[in-house]
Amino acid sequence: MKVNGIILSIALAFGLSAQARQKVIYGEDNRRDVYEVTNPLFLEMARSTAALIPTNNLSRSGDTTKIRGRQLGAARGLCQDEPFREQIASANCSGFLVAPNILVTAGHCIRGASACNSYSYVFGFETERQGQTEYSVSNDNVYSCKRLIKQVLDNRTGMDYAVVELDRAVTGRRAMPFRRSGKISDGQELVVIGHPSGLPTKIADGAFVRNNSRSVYFSASLDTYGGNSGSAVFNAETGEIEGILVRGETDYVRNGSCVSSNICPMDGCRGEDVTRITNVSEIMNL
Repeated sequence: MKVNGIILSIALAFGLSAQARQKVIYGEDNRRDVYEVTNPLFLEMARSTAALIPTNNLSRSGDTTKIRGRQLGAARGLCQDEPFREQIASANCSGFLVAPNILVTAGHCIRGASACNSYSYVFGFETERQGQTEYSVSNDNVYSCKRLIKQVLDNRTGMDYAVVELDRAVTGRRAMPFRRSGKISDGQELVVIGHPSGLPTKIADGAFVRNNSRSVYFSASLDTYGGNSGSAVFNAETGEIEGILVRGETDYVRNGSCVSSNICPMDGCRGEDVTRITNVSEIMNL
């Protein structure tokens, strides 16, 4: 799945590496809007998820912040049967809370203090009903970067993460628990929550660990796209964060005169890579 060219001159300006840009659909497309999901654990996970949106994609009016973006179908030249093509794409990456004022994302999303400061960290960018075309959140759900605590992007080892201190504690949303030792079981079922292709929050379950042999990251059959970079990957049974979605297979392929999602067998293509959360030493004492 590659970082998409939606509004994404900004993402390109930050020079995301080719390795980090690649992330696809394995088997059936399990992405769902928040309003379509009833599982209370998944919904709680979604509340801890933030969209990394360039601040110039936002405009404030009174107590509300409007989120601007291009319609995904038009921006990407998507085929008519592609899901979510009518929704707007605004986020460049995803992130998640590990403490009231601490957010984790992918290292290739935030390459320095200037990049950290260029984003707003927006909670609640989600679709609430079918056919929704306009998006806004209360100003209370928009945060900024106080400090980039740590950023790591090592193409040799595959290590890829960033830790951000927000300008204030996030209220009304719970930081989710994360694994602090050991590693996930082979074949464990997973859930990923984030902003594929920059879209409003999507919850995608039905994925599994595929390759668990590496110490820095594991690979899985996650339905993820560019924009999911930095998403939390959860253990579907325990609700613990197991890692950070960082790279994977190519997102879209040409289909005649339009573009379609790349579809892979559950055990096919390269899999999606997830930095193990236990490697993020900066958060282990939180």
